[in-house]
Amino acid sequence: MKKEFRVEKDVLGELRVPKDVYYGINTQRALLNFQISGKKFPVIFIKSLAEIKKACLMSNLELGLINNELGNAILEALNEILFHDKYLDQFPIDIYQTGSGTQINMNMNEVLANRANELLGHKRGKKYPVHPNDHVNKGQSSNDVIPTAMHLSTLKAIHQFLLPSIQELKDALEGKIKEFKDIIKVGRTHLQDAVPMPLSLEFKVYLQQIKINEGRIKNAIEELLFLPLGGTAVGTGINCHEDFPKLAISHLSKITGFSLKSNPVKAEGIASHNTLAHVSSILRSLALSLIKMANDIRWMASGPRAGLAELQLPPNEPGSSIMPGKINPTQSEALIQACLQVIGNDLVINSSEIHGSILDLNICKPVMIYNLLDSIQILGNGMRSFLKNCLNGIRPNLKQIQEQLERTLMLVTNLTPYLGYDKCAEIATKAHEEGKTIKEIILEEGLTFDKNLDEILDPKNMIKKEEM
Repeated sequence: MKKEFRVEKDVLGELRVPKDVYYGINTQRALLNFQISGKKFPVIFIKSLAEIKKACLMSNLELGLINNELGNAILEALNEILFHDKYLDQFPIDIYQTGSGTQINMNMNEVLANRANELLGHKRGKKYPVHPNDHVNKGQSSNDVIPTAMHLSTLKAIHQFLLPSIQELKDALEGKIKEFKDIIKVGRTHLQDAVPMPLSLEFKVYLQQIKINEGRIKNAIEELLFLPLGGTAVGTGINCHEDFPKLAISHLSKITGFSLKSNPVKAEGIASHNTLAHVSSILRSLALSLIKMANDIRWMASGPRAGLAELQLPPNEPGSSIMPGKINPTQSEALIQACLQVIGNDLVINSSEIHGSILDLNICKPVMIYNLLDSIQILGNGMRSFLKNCLNGIRPNLKQIQEQLERTLMLVTNLTPYLGYDKCAEIATKAHEEGKTIKEIILEEGLTFDKNLDEILDPKNMIKKEEM
């Protein structure tokens, strides 16, 4: 079937636009000029941008800057996007575009204007009676609208993807801590045997790191609440009614449920995105903690016969296309890969702040928010997959743990108050060379103590009660 087009006109001339689309000539030019990655803005960003347009529209209506007939048509178009998920396929522009995000802002303006005009009985593409710049974008600039959408979509993603997954992970770790509280195992430093420790203590380490990062995220949320909306081009508020910023922030707070605030220096939120870079650095720290947990668990589960084999992981799928019966720690591997992507995203985001924030406008806004939202989503989903398909099903290999504990040479550490460091080192070396236990060497040498030897060498007596 032959595709039909309409002809639209702007200051640069005429251009054919597909007849059935709601976007217009600005978007069509962007589709022609930015054929780079095929990556598009996620829905959470598009809807955040629509919520901002709605707050701005309601403010302009309240101030009498847009007549009710046009305003109500735009409002209906907005509600179709926000409440019915309509027209989400009308935002096809590549994320690699103008650094201010002008193209995606105009994409939204054109979709809303064309749909509003359609509702008013007019054809798409005529910019009449609703104009994408004069009405939909009134009192706004891409320079303040896009950063506002960046903050808002980040807030929503954190609450939707990240914080719930963190809570679920904390609950699962607390469950494992209780389950493992009486199990003593060989500790390891430098990948070598160390003094005994509770299995639960290793999981307490993971839990504590998750809690620390959760606290950092919640603190960063407070920074994200400050928006530059109303600053327009460079933060001076040119072409914006003096009451517009306060009204727009108030309406946006009611729409989203967040206690949003106006940035006291709107130019700061336009020229730089230090807050978003800070959020990304916290996500990187969370990723590092998750990598440690995933790596530790796959090490403790290594084997099943030639490794540590202290943990048994749920067998989710065959681990090899050539070795029958092999089971791999796939959830650990998947989580590690997701976290490495987050670390890479953080490098992009921080580089965007370093090289993009020059003079009065950061010109890397699209790539910053795309990578930040990607990090939040894959961390949230990665944690949920790991706890559902791995952590919840982990079981201790008690036989292996006990055998390793009985053979460990570091039980000799408890004898240093009686024999001194050098003598204990001699005993440990001899036990290792002869393949014997510490107890066997002590008995062979006829060493005696004022306490029962089994009590001295009992691993539980090497651990403080509060760590159990």
